[in-house]
Amino acid sequence: MGFYAVLPYLATHLGSGLGMAGWLVGLVLGLRTFSQQGLFVVGGALTDRYGPRPVVLAGCALRIAGFGWLAVAGSTATVIAAVLLIGFAAALFSPAVESEAAREAVRHERDTGAPRAHVLALFSAAGQAGAFIGPLLGSLLLLLGGGFRAACLAGAAVFVGVLAGHARLMPRAAPVRNGAAAPVRERDEAPAPDAVTRAAPGRSPWRAVFTNRAFLLLCLAYSSYLVAYNQLYLSLPVEVERATGSEAALGWLFALSSLLVVVAQVPLTRWSAHRIAPRTALVTGLGTVAAGFAAVPLTPAGPGGLLPGATFVVLLTLGQMLLVPAARGLVPDLVEDRQLGLATGALSSVSGIAVLAGSAATGALLDAPAPVRWAVLAAVPLAGAVLAFTLPGGRGGKDRATRAVAG
Repeated sequence: MGFYAVLPYLATHLGSGLGMAGWLVGLVLGLRTFSQQGLFVVGGALTDRYGPRPVVLAGCALRIAGFGWLAVAGSTATVIAAVLLIGFAAALFSPAVESEAAREAVRHERDTGAPRAHVLALFSAAGQAGAFIGPLLGSLLLLLGGGFRAACLAGAAVFVGVLAGHARLMPRAAPVRNGAAAPVRERDEAPAPDAVTRAAPGRSPWRAVFTNRAFLLLCLAYSSYLVAYNQLYLSLPVEVERATGSEAALGWLFALSSLLVVVAQVPLTRWSAHRIAPRTALVTGLGTVAAGFAAVPLTPAGPGGLLPGATFVVLLTLGQMLLVPAARGLVPDLVEDRQLGLATGALSSVSGIAVLAGSAATGALLDAPAPVRWAVLAAVPLAGAVLAFTLPGGRGGKDRATRAVAG
């Protein structure tokens, strides 16, 4: 919520408010993405080294400082420095929170039998609720005359609350330094073969993670989803403008996506977690995303010409709701517990690099005929589904496969 109270208005502030050239605005926004997504792997490694609590608290403190600095920054250098600080703050706290959420979800599954995907679905729904409420908060402050500075200070104030909440509620858990936690097993299940590639004594955690074939396949499959999801900001605006003559309706489609996640994420995950394995949910989710792309040239225009775009948003969001908790739930099955932070960060960083490369490639398709463009885009998550099908089944539903991962 604090982040999205600021981010949607940053480009306008830089261009209209500070008079930056368009290329410089793009550079600043790109630097923010790199300092966040690209450095997730650093935050994950620090989480494994020091434990999640200090990394989360440090990240929240840096985010507060970054928003406060951005509120008063007036030169190009100070704006870039503030934006880099804001991005790096997320690179610290996001993988720490995500890896700890995954670890606690596995523990909850072991203690209660409830699928870990329930916890991870709540995590996703909360994030989408913030993504929906944050821009409304920023818009309200702008309408009241507070301007961009007020939005930045509101974002900082939200993170003061986030910092206080984590300081009060987050356990003082020590980092996992020696060995991995015991694999989670059903009570009536025989001991499974080694679930992960066991690191030899002295073997670098980085090498253990980045030579883990199954984990790298998960990264590639998840990357295909993020490349597809990025089309909300690249191909969907082109489709909406083609259909309606403007991008005015784009905000309604984004709101539709966020509301779907807030309303349907938990019940959908509860249904899928009891019936299908995480791998199956991942494959099905990617297939649903691919169907969303394929449906655009096949769907009649409908009221206002928005029906193809709305169909795409609904199917993309449904696929996202199936595959994101499943992908996050698979990570603890593929790596040792002491490498969970690094692996969680690596999943985001590898995907961020793929999005950077994929955006350039898919951007070249914008001038292609619509059926060709949407067919090629549909092939990206479809390829990801094929890769995901080669992963271990994971734990859930009727297909409770043992974890047998080739190193």
